[in-house]
Amino acid sequence: MTEISESAVKDALKAVKYPGFSRDIVSFGLVKEVLMRGDTVEIRMVLTASEPNIAREIRDESVRVLEALPGIARAEVKIDVQAPASTPASVATRIEGVKHVVAVASGKGGVGKSTVATNLALALHRTGATTGLCDCDLYGPSIAMMFGSNERPVADEENRILPIERCGIRLMSMGFLLTHDSPAVLRGPMVTRYTQQFLRQVAWGELDYLVLDLPPGTGDIQLTIVQTVALDGAVIVTTPQEVALIDARKAAGMFAKTGVEVLGIVENMSYFLSPKDGTRYDIFGSGGGNREAARLKVPLLGEIPIEMSIREGGDTGQPVMEVAPESATGQKFLEIAKSIRSRVEKTA
Repeated sequence: MTEISESAVKDALKAVKYPGFSRDIVSFGLVKEVLMRGDTVEIRMVLTASEPNIAREIRDESVRVLEALPGIARAEVKIDVQAPASTPASVATRIEGVKHVVAVASGKGGVGKSTVATNLALALHRTGATTGLCDCDLYGPSIAMMFGSNERPVADEENRILPIERCGIRLMSMGFLLTHDSPAVLRGPMVTRYTQQFLRQVAWGELDYLVLDLPPGTGDIQLTIVQTVALDGAVIVTTPQEVALIDARKAAGMFAKTGVEVLGIVENMSYFLSPKDGTRYDIFGSGGGNREAARLKVPLLGEIPIEMSIREGGDTGQPVMEVAPESATGQKFLEIAKSIRSRVEKTA
C-alpha cells in the first residue's frame, strides 16, 4: 500500500479553487485538519459562507481530487459552515480602526471614477493622512492594475485578509484575487458577502481615511455599503456631457435618500489642452460639472483635464499623483484632497 503524507494531501487540495476566485482553498486557510486512516483520508474544513452551493462545490471537487491520488481509496470531507457576521441593514457602523470613510461614486461607467479614486487616495496620503483604498467594484476591478500590482493577499493568524501596500496606500481589490482574464461570477447574496468581507474582514489597521471606489450605478453593492457603513461623505465623478450628468444625478439621489452627504463633484475629462499651442478644447462640452454642483448645492471640487500622462499612468501602474505630484494635474488632485479633508474633519 502506498503511504501518503499530510503535505501531499494539502498539495493536492491546492488544485481546488474557491468558487469565483483564482485562489485555492488551502491558501484561503479553509483546511483545518487532515487525518489518515489506512487508505481513507478525512479532511475537516471551516467555511464562512451563506451560500450552500459554495460548500457543496468545494466538497465535491475536494473528494474528486483526493480520490484520484494513489494510495487513497476514500476521501471524507467535512465542512463546518459558519454563518457570516451580519450587520442590520438599518444600522450603519464604523469600520474598526478607520476614522473617516469617503466613497467615490458615479452614475455611469467610463467617466474615470477609479482614476479619480486612485489619485485622491494618493493625494490624501500626501497631505499626511494614513490612507487605504478599497476597490468595491467586484465585477470590473481596476485598482490592482492602476497600482501595477499582481500580488496575492494572505491571511493573518486571525484569518483576516492583509491588504496589499503600494505607494504608501493599503489596498484591497478583487483584482488581487483573480487572474486578468477571470470573471467574478457572483450573484446577489455572494456580492453582498464579498463586499462586507472586503470592508470588515480586511486588517486595515489604523487609517485616517479609507477611500471606497464604488462600482457605477445604484445597485446591490452601493446599497449594501451606504446602509451598513458609516460614510463621512461621497464624491461624485462625472464628465461635462449631459448623458453623464443625468446618471450623476441618480447617484446623488441615492446618497440623499440614505442620508449620506455629497462632499462635492469632480468633473473628469473636463477639457484638453493642445501640447502644441496650449489651445483648450472642450471635447465633452463645458460647465456641466459646475452647473450640477450648483443644482446640488455642493462644491465643484475640481476639473481634471484629458491628459496622456493620466491614461498612461493608469495602464502602467504609475498614477500621476505618485510620479508627477508637482504637475498641474497633481496639484489639482492635491487641492481636491485638501478640500475633502477640510469638509470631513470640520463636520466630524
